[in-house]
This record gives sequence, structure tokens and C-alpha cells, in this order.
Amino acid sequence: MSANRIILAIDPGAAGGMAWGALAGEVQTLAMPKTEGELAEHLREIVTAAGAPEGLTAYVEQVGGYVRTESGQPGSAMFKFGRGFGFLLGVCAALRVPVELVTPQKWQKGIAAGVRAGLSRADWKRKLKAQAERLFPGQRVTLATADALLILAWARKVEKGNL
Repeated sequence: MSANRIILAIDPGAAGGMAWGALAGEVQTLAMPKTEGELAEHLREIVTAAGAPEGLTAYVEQVGGYVRTESGQPGSAMFKFGRGFGFLLGVCAALRVPVELVTPQKWQKGIAAGVRAGLSRADWKRKLKAQAERLFPGQRVTLATADALLILAWARKVEKGNL
């Protein structure tokens, strides 16, 4: 991979985010845009900054169909989530951006995130945010962008051949 290629890491979903940057150096982040139009526009801008779709690889967290019962979410929430995930992949395809899907278990293991056992979802998310802050000192890390930053850290390791 050329050092000036861009890696784009995406944690899909309304509470997710994006992080992107070259193999080393400065990173940019964005909470997941609220509308499909905003998402498409941001992805188009990232492709343009990369110079062409060939200058970019998107690593997208592979999600499954589940409903978090403790949150009381109805099945329609999962349908909306799946629709958004499909839209994201469709925009990447339309922009000719190569996509690599990665499961949470794979990227979390690759960055030594540990295991969630015994932690509430909120505590686990705070733990991941703290790890993103350690890996990206000086970067403003939010709960929305933490997973994307950690996926980016994992993808950089993959691209360097360190995994």
C-alpha cells in the first residue's frame, strides 16, 4: 500500500462514526451523518481527497441482524439499521470504493481490546473509547468515533502486514 493511500474505517449505525487517514499520520473523524444525503456527500469528499477510489480502501464493521432487547428496541429499529448499512455499502459501490468487511471480534482481537465479559454495554464502550484515546493521543475521541478509530488502528496493522 502506498503511504499516501487513505484508509477509511466505518462503524455503521446512527451512533457510529468514520475515521480516515493515510497509513501513518494525521487522522480525521466524523460522527455518522444523520441523513443518507449527508453520508453520500461525505463519502464523495473523502474519495475526492484520496484522489480516486483506487487511493482508498474502506474497512466497514460487519454487522448482523439483532435487536438489543435490554434497550427495548422494536424490530423496526433493526430494519432501519440494516437499510442504512445497505445504503452505506451501496454508496461505496457507486463510488467504486473497495470495501473490506470486518467483524467486531476480529478487529477487537487484533488491537488487543480484551473481552467484554462482565461489563455493561456502556462500560465496554467507555473502555473502547479509552483505548482509542491511548492509540490516538491528541485526537478528539467521542463515543461515536471511538470504534471507527479502533477499526482504523486495526486496518493500519493489516495494511502494514502486522496481523
